[in-house]
Amino acid sequence: MDSDIANPRQQIDKLGVLVTNLGTPDSPTRADVRRYLGEFLWDPRVVEVPRPIWWLILHLVILTTRPHKSAVLYTRVWTDEGSPLLVISQRQIEKLQTRLTESIAVPVKVVLAMRYGNPSIQQGLQQLRDAGIHKILVLPMYPQYSATTTASTFDAISTQLRSWRDVPELRYICRYYNEPTYIQAIAEQVCEYWAEHGKHGLLLMSFHGIPQKYVDAGDPYYAECQKTGQMLARALDLGEDQWRMSFQSRLGAQVWLTPYTNHTLRELAKTGTRSVQVLCPGFSVDCLETLDEIAVENRDVFLEAGGERYDYIPCLNDSDQQIDMMSALVQKHSQGWMESPG
Repeated sequence: MDSDIANPRQQIDKLGVLVTNLGTPDSPTRADVRRYLGEFLWDPRVVEVPRPIWWLILHLVILTTRPHKSAVLYTRVWTDEGSPLLVISQRQIEKLQTRLTESIAVPVKVVLAMRYGNPSIQQGLQQLRDAGIHKILVLPMYPQYSATTTASTFDAISTQLRSWRDVPELRYICRYYNEPTYIQAIAEQVCEYWAEHGKHGLLLMSFHGIPQKYVDAGDPYYAECQKTGQMLARALDLGEDQWRMSFQSRLGAQVWLTPYTNHTLRELAKTGTRSVQVLCPGFSVDCLETLDEIAVENRDVFLEAGGERYDYIPCLNDSDQQIDMMSALVQKHSQGWMESPG
């Protein structure tokens, strides 16, 4: 008799792919930016300060001043379609869905979720559950692992699944900083930029920073950024004097990973470097930190210090190279997991 009982898990396997990124405010208004910053900066993975102390600092100082300043910056990069990070990420999802549908033998559904803001992790997981998916591959779009990003995403997913009675199988892509397809994708992006705009000066690879004490406590992020930089320099056939690494977007008074990008650009200009091209290999999608901080603010730093030419090389975004890389990661990490129909 047991063999006659329908088992829902005997249906054709469906693969769910949850692609995640950091997030963005719903609009560049002060209220929406404040809501977004409040969620982001309250994450204990992002700011490792005792909660009572941090609550006072966050609510009595930071959230009373920073939202207005950040809203002005978001307004500068906002498009008619919305936040660049969200708009480009949505295009990534659409293209990846098409690519995987063509290349994977089982039904697949690709969903976007943001760690902070919308669409949320909760909404993304719910979409996959509504589609009857019991195997979910999580792809955080952070090439280099950090507890502040990748682990925080895992925390959010785990928190949501605590309320699920039927928990899905999960596979989690923690990092891809040294994946050949990732290095190749960025190298091709840079070469295409050089072919169109010319290759000149020094190539500066700017990664998002984290507090130095996080690395001292065991976060592998710094080492993985270094490895990415070295592999990319080799792929581009750059000599040691043709490229450098730096770290951007620090917050607060504590020491973050060095050298700082703005200090590096100022030093380069003052010591005779007349031309730089800046690339952000740790960002999968152009966002406030690349479109404004790197492409505008740091450009001004370099030129005001005596530099003459400054180019920003865009992120992979929804380019063919990016979609190829994402598809390869999904196929690699889902091997041996899915059963083909038939």
